[in-house]
Amino acid sequence: MERMAGMMLMMLVPMVALGEVKLFPENGSREVNPDTQLRMVFDEEVQLGEKGCIRVYDKATGKLVDMLDMSIAAGPTERTPDAPGADYIKVPYSYESKVITNRNTRPGTPSAYNKPDKRRFQLTIIGGFSDGFHFYPIIAKGKVATIYLHNNMLDYGKEYYVTIDKGVFRNHDGLKGKKAWTFRTKMKAPDREQRVLTVASDGTGDFSTLQGAMDFIPDYLQGESERRTVKVKKGDYQELVYFRNKNYVTIEGEGRETTLVHYPNNEVFNPHPADIKTNEVKGTFPSRRAAVAADNCEHMIFKDITFKTDCTGQAEGFLLNGDHNYAENVGVIGSGDALQVNGSTYWMNCYISGHGDTVLGRGPSFFNHCTLVSTSTFMWIRNGEENHGNVFVSCTFKGTGKGTSFLAKTSSNKNKSYPHQEAVLLNCTLDNVPEAGWSHEEEALKTAHLWEFNSVDVNGEPIDTSKRNPYSKQLHPVKDAELIGRYSDAKYVLGW
Repeated sequence: MERMAGMMLMMLVPMVALGEVKLFPENGSREVNPDTQLRMVFDEEVQLGEKGCIRVYDKATGKLVDMLDMSIAAGPTERTPDAPGADYIKVPYSYESKVITNRNTRPGTPSAYNKPDKRRFQLTIIGGFSDGFHFYPIIAKGKVATIYLHNNMLDYGKEYYVTIDKGVFRNHDGLKGKKAWTFRTKMKAPDREQRVLTVASDGTGDFSTLQGAMDFIPDYLQGESERRTVKVKKGDYQELVYFRNKNYVTIEGEGRETTLVHYPNNEVFNPHPADIKTNEVKGTFPSRRAAVAADNCEHMIFKDITFKTDCTGQAEGFLLNGDHNYAENVGVIGSGDALQVNGSTYWMNCYISGHGDTVLGRGPSFFNHCTLVSTSTFMWIRNGEENHGNVFVSCTFKGTGKGTSFLAKTSSNKNKSYPHQEAVLLNCTLDNVPEAGWSHEEEALKTAHLWEFNSVDVNGEPIDTSKRNPYSKQLHPVKDAELIGRYSDAKYVLGW
């Protein structure tokens, strides 16, 4: 993935020089997607300032359309402590479909019973989540500065001009006037009935960002089963992605190694509200810490693409909530809790890498011929008795820690244990997994399913399981043949 870091500059269309910088969209451009990211390419490394504003105006009316104030910090840099008495919401979180954007709603408007966060950080509404996300107004990488306007502020059939105050960049005096940087957007959006949409970072597709395409697709409609497809062209897409209430949508890249969607996000930068707990209980307040999150989504297909967080800590590359979802040849790169899955999902030939608790969630998930890489524990499955947990068939587990890459964490979380947790490995290859296999030995594990069958090393030789955690079980090829057969069936595991 590292070789993709420089692809953004390569993917840009030809740009016109203005002084010592080049602009994208180039000055005077037409047919620009409203979800475009603005970019400036310097002849030296970008030097960001801490003052001044970037403004976008409607050229016809002179109306200020959007403004980024560089004196406002992007987001928190230290963990936000929970308020005294913080608890889960008492009724399930409402996913009522509403058109909520930065145009009609103030970012930070509570979407549940949480109190508003009055701290002064950059904030934008993404995917109809009115509480908003902290974001970086500018991300600098070498000589390239990418400017992120507030989502959904530009419209079709408009001409805009951009001004930049002195102080936004330390090595540039800014842009002034109506002619320094202008562009015109496409006259109209794609047809609402269009079933295949394209995303291209160079602006040649229907959309320039994955978020733009997902915002365009209507929310879940009862009885809707005709699939829509979002084809993401190969490239480097540095954007924070969150969408909800989608169904029967395929997101398809041009290759796991060549189509990358990523962003520097984690639990510190975008925490849950201080007065509401999240993540643990079904129906609770949504998490905002993933680089890419598909929330309350069903019958989704993800193919040939990688989702990645650029941060460490509790930071998912991908968070998926919903049932009947499918992923094939998908890469997920995160830190702690790299992949979180709550709801039935089938994973085929996927690559998942993290620093610990690498697969988190309530399940169920069925992994077939997947590769998992983890510095610490591979998973922390938290399913209850109402559904299965994580089942791995013919998968490879590569531990990168020194005696820390256990198969599953079995400890309690803030005094909550998981007596029904289920992690089953069938015909898997284990590399650098501790002899105990499964971490901890708690009384609650007497009812847990920590099962293995036919685990082998990288040479295909049987693993010595004589020192396994005593609460785990080695399945017998004859005595447990029926059990092995059931757990080899994805429909049985997923409830489909």
